[in-house]
Amino acid sequence: MPYKAPVRDYQFLFNDVFKIEQYSNLKGFEEASPDLIAAILEEGARFTEEVVAPLNGPGDKEGCVLHPDHTVTAPKGYKEAYQQMVEAGWPALGGDPKYGGQGLPHVVSTAYSEMLTGASSAFAMYPGLTDGAVAALTAGGTDELRDLYLPKLISGEWSGTMNLTEPHCGTDLGLLRSKAVPDADGTYKITGQKIWISAGEHDFTSNICHLVLARIEGGPAGVKGISLFLVPKFIPDVDGNTGERNSLQCAGLEHKMGIHGNSTCVMVYEDAKGWLLGNAHEGLKIMFYMMNNARLGVGLQGLAIGHASHVAAVEFAKDRLQGRALTGPKSPDKPADSILVHPDVRRMLLESRALLEGGRAFLTWVSLQADLAKGSEDEATREKASDYMGLLTPVIKAFLTEKGLKVTQDSMQVHGGSGFTEHFPASQYMRDIRITLIYEGTNGVQALDLVGRKLPSKGGRSVMTFFGEIDAYVAEHEAGKVPAFVKGLKETKAKLMDGTMWLMQNGMGNPDAAAAGSLDYLHIFGLTSLAYMWAMMAEQAQAAIDAGSTDPYYATKLKVGRVFLDRILPEADAHLQRMKAGAEDLFALEDEEF
Repeated sequence: MPYKAPVRDYQFLFNDVFKIEQYSNLKGFEEASPDLIAAILEEGARFTEEVVAPLNGPGDKEGCVLHPDHTVTAPKGYKEAYQQMVEAGWPALGGDPKYGGQGLPHVVSTAYSEMLTGASSAFAMYPGLTDGAVAALTAGGTDELRDLYLPKLISGEWSGTMNLTEPHCGTDLGLLRSKAVPDADGTYKITGQKIWISAGEHDFTSNICHLVLARIEGGPAGVKGISLFLVPKFIPDVDGNTGERNSLQCAGLEHKMGIHGNSTCVMVYEDAKGWLLGNAHEGLKIMFYMMNNARLGVGLQGLAIGHASHVAAVEFAKDRLQGRALTGPKSPDKPADSILVHPDVRRMLLESRALLEGGRAFLTWVSLQADLAKGSEDEATREKASDYMGLLTPVIKAFLTEKGLKVTQDSMQVHGGSGFTEHFPASQYMRDIRITLIYEGTNGVQALDLVGRKLPSKGGRSVMTFFGEIDAYVAEHEAGKVPAFVKGLKETKAKLMDGTMWLMQNGMGNPDAAAAGSLDYLHIFGLTSLAYMWAMMAEQAQAAIDAGSTDPYYATKLKVGRVFLDRILPEADAHLQRMKAGAEDLFALEDEEF
């Protein structure tokens, strides 16, 4: 079943909903003409559909191989596809032109990234963390390090990884044991073991640049003593030629439930040469540039895999003949009707589509905030966009992966028994997407971050600005073209405000109560965000229809949006009730009663 990239949806979002042409005065947007963006979308779709997607199923079955010399080879065709991608300039799409990048807006590269990830999430992970390494190097590297490494990383000639987790510690990084010993030449000797390192070893690139958290010998205990180091597989000379092999290696590959085509490595460092990024003992500050980038990427991954599974389910439903419509045969010339005639099949497919299209709009809108935070000439605009990025990153990561899993689960259900076999792609999508709720901080951790750090940040400025923007939109459009969508937004935002006030009143006195309700609160936040997106999409779709457009896309968009209003937004009531239950019932059992 072929993968189909969501080109038309991105055209609608870029041109109709967010009208990104209005930002042509901003850095990066001046070259992003509608014609160029259209060409990028079309060519990105061609590359991902024709070159990458055919590797997804075979790559899952073949997996990666660790050789006795500690090298790793990926599935057949991966290396060649990666080289095609680099030669075509795709990794450099949003890179800084100073270092050879194309400098296009982040919102445009996000669209391509969704296509690449939907075509094969395991393949897309090889270049995926390189973007985060670029962000961390840009923030914490010296001029010499940036000049030496960034051109190679941005082009995709080299790749990057993120090394945080150790066998005995995951989220609690203060427990890490990897150490860094200062050397006479100003570098450090890095020793330690890291696990679950995506793309930690492969043969696609001439160098792999590991960003490693370690504690400088004698540094403070806990997270206050963590530093970040650049530790390349090969130590480059001043001209960027790869030279001496560094003392690090892949000691093993994880045997995983999914994403088999990506090499998830155990990395061992033994006095490996590393360069400090940023200041000593401030490694988490620099690493968060990479981690936040990765968290947005994981939200995108949840959306992209959900979309791919939905495409497969729709194709299956159209072809699968089983039973008759309850209102009479729809295909009397055939032995049975397609399963599309059955209400529950239609429910699953349409709820999935409503979540995917709303989620794609949300991801696009947040990506646009990243561009505004970086490129706007207006300080207030930059400040607001930066606030939104901080506030909404945990929502993007957790909500889009939770709903991506729901979409993938329903897509498997549409396949029936066929979905539980390896003859169809549904089972691979289910195995691949499950990790997205776990890595880069579990969704429960994202919810705690939202409630415990992001809401009170800067005196609540970010969340109150977001609420104010929604209130202003509702006031302006309540009597407009799509009142039902604005009403849905208004009512869901009121529930979100109710939940926010409950947290303010109960969270300080009982932190367990706030923590117990945090994931439900995040879901209400996500539903409100998608309601905002659907209101804007419905408004523009109706405007196009009123202007005389005969493109059926717009009428279809409104029909799918109606499913969102009727069948998905009501979930906010249940989430609000659950979060207000507090934590008393969760702590009623003693530990020994479990």
